[in-house]
Amino acid sequence: MAEQTPRHHHEDWHTPKGRAIREIIFGMNDGLVTTIGFLAGVTSSIAQSRYILLAGIAEVVAGAISMALGAYLATKSQREFFHSEIEQEKWEIEKTPEKEAQEIREIYGDMGFTRPEQEMIVNRVTSDKDLLLRFMKREELGLFDEHLDDPLRVGVTMGLSFVVGAVPPIMPYFFIDDPHNAVGIAILLSVLFLFGAGVAKTRLTKTKPIRSGLEMTILGVVACLIGYGLGWLAEKFI
Repeated sequence: MAEQTPRHHHEDWHTPKGRAIREIIFGMNDGLVTTIGFLAGVTSSIAQSRYILLAGIAEVVAGAISMALGAYLATKSQREFFHSEIEQEKWEIEKTPEKEAQEIREIYGDMGFTRPEQEMIVNRVTSDKDLLLRFMKREELGLFDEHLDDPLRVGVTMGLSFVVGAVPPIMPYFFIDDPHNAVGIAILLSVLFLFGAGVAKTRLTKTKPIRSGLEMTILGVVACLIGYGLGWLAEKFI
């Protein structure tokens, strides 16, 4: 028999690195949509690009800080809730071990295991409290240690992604004096960026690139139009 070559699986999607796509796409999309909506709105009421640029930079900084802090607090709160659930499970293992054993029987009974098979698994799992806790975390609570995201990492990722998304719409205002020309180029760059981001994320999601790019572009454009419309209404009636 020919010697088999070991196969190495790189399942990035199942790692925190792969799951970070959630924060990256959310942050970039929000940064771009918020910024282009803001710039399009103020362009109709402010005549000079440098004032629009200063306002846009202030909006980007405030938005990035808000997104980073919001993501940090949300992730931290989620971790605290998960840890409270784990502590409750530890208490149940100490105080009501037979109840935990019965829950294992029910879990494997629902999966079609026979009673003798259930008892074999119960005896093995309950023989080690650490193993029992790990089992109950996964099977009863649906918690995996690798899924407990770091709040600081999530916050920084979200904030930086917001800034990256804000770059395409705000960039033309650095170089173009006429704000109406600048907003036109900003919209074009934003559309191209949205499509490119949608295509790029398919390296992890394994979906169709064109479809993903169009989906992200259409949703982003709709959100930008809503932002522009609200800005226009505010300028007309306030």
